[in-house]
Amino acid sequence: MKKAILFCMTALLALTTYSQEKKWTLQECVQYAIDNNINIQQTELDLETAAIDRSDAIGAFLPTLNGTASNSWQTGLTQNVLTGVLETQQTRNSSFGVSSGVRLINGFRNHKVLDRAELSKIAADYNIAKLKDDVALNVAVSYLQVLLARESAKVIVTQNAVTKEQIQRTQELVDGGVLPRGDLLEIRATDASERQRIVAAENGVTIGLVNLAQLLNIKDIANFDIAEGEYEVQGEGILDTQADVLIETAKETRYDLKIAEQNEAIAKKDLEISKTGFYPTLDAFFNYNTRESNRSSGFNTSIDPDTPFIDSGNPIGVVGNTGDIVTSLSPNITGVDEVGPLPFIEQLYLNDGISYGLSLRVPVFNGFSVKNQVKRSEVNVMRSEFQKELAEQNLRTAVYQAYTDAKAARESYEAAKIAVESQELAYAYAKDRYDVGLTNAFDFSQSKLRYDNAQIEIARSKYDYIFRIKVLELYFGVPVTELKF
Repeated sequence: MKKAILFCMTALLALTTYSQEKKWTLQECVQYAIDNNINIQQTELDLETAAIDRSDAIGAFLPTLNGTASNSWQTGLTQNVLTGVLETQQTRNSSFGVSSGVRLINGFRNHKVLDRAELSKIAADYNIAKLKDDVALNVAVSYLQVLLARESAKVIVTQNAVTKEQIQRTQELVDGGVLPRGDLLEIRATDASERQRIVAAENGVTIGLVNLAQLLNIKDIANFDIAEGEYEVQGEGILDTQADVLIETAKETRYDLKIAEQNEAIAKKDLEISKTGFYPTLDAFFNYNTRESNRSSGFNTSIDPDTPFIDSGNPIGVVGNTGDIVTSLSPNITGVDEVGPLPFIEQLYLNDGISYGLSLRVPVFNGFSVKNQVKRSEVNVMRSEFQKELAEQNLRTAVYQAYTDAKAARESYEAAKIAVESQELAYAYAKDRYDVGLTNAFDFSQSKLRYDNAQIEIARSKYDYIFRIKVLELYFGVPVTELKF
């Protein structure tokens, strides 16, 4: 028992340690978001609905088959189900039937409905794919924001360590009479300001992790963290592609335009379906019915075996020679007995019947319902055409914007690299001058601040450049799961 308890505690401890040490990479975050995002799961229900619609459309081609059964009790003047004669009676009747029907002609409506179901399924696939791309981009933005916040915090922490060393160095120079006490106060003020910036930067990292965890729908936010890897700029060659080429590729690969095209096709198919209301419909049907009742099937008469016939007294003629009147004989009935109902199966066999035929329905006037439905469908077609045109315009604008942003991000990143090199040299020079008392603490602090900002800016411009390239790669048709970071 003790061993079992010890094993459970060890397993729980290992699981907790793993949870705390888990570091999420960008690819893991993207895949997890795609697999667990609630919006994606909701949209996948549209795919199931489209499959059900397709099943309905296929079922419309098949014949129907239905069975009926009833059992009733009747009292008073009712129809005898066996003879069809109205009688005052108290009886029980049962009836059974099977009916089948199939639509032969309806203006090809069933075929068009099936085509629409296929289009709806494709549109649902496109919607899911688009949503996955959007979720992946949002995760990438949030992830890179955390990395940027963490890089900024590292820069400030590193520079604050240098500031603390400068405080000690300045204290020695002030004690030696080389620098005035005001320089020491200036450096201490810089240290306090940097510590405030460290708190703000660390808070920014925490907020970024919380936002990313919420985006991934992760419950254990306290233990959520991302991997600290080196993310280099990859895929810069896409900027050598002309914007027009990117636009044409985006038209073929982006789901925004594909969704608009599918919606237009669905609207046109709806118009075709609504026009089938003008055409006649022809149905074939077949019915089989039978019935049974507890009514008696008739009467049995009993005849005296000894004297089966007796004189009825009714004259039927005269004997020519004698003139005797001839009377008829009638059965010598001694009693009448009511016969019970026939056996159940025998009644079903004797009382069955079938009907079959064709039914033609020709629409003549239906209160303008069909005509108005056609007009509504035509309006929806025009609306979908406008939406498609707008989607194409938005896509063209988005690609141009992304292309321009990526080029600007590249230039900003290159400028940031030059700036950080220059600020590093300027800071080293200012530090050397400050150490020998040739510059005051304020000028040194300003040089250090500019160097800090240059380091933060190069991190910001780097991650912004990475993101802009990935957006262009998506427009160029690279699947979101194949993006390289």
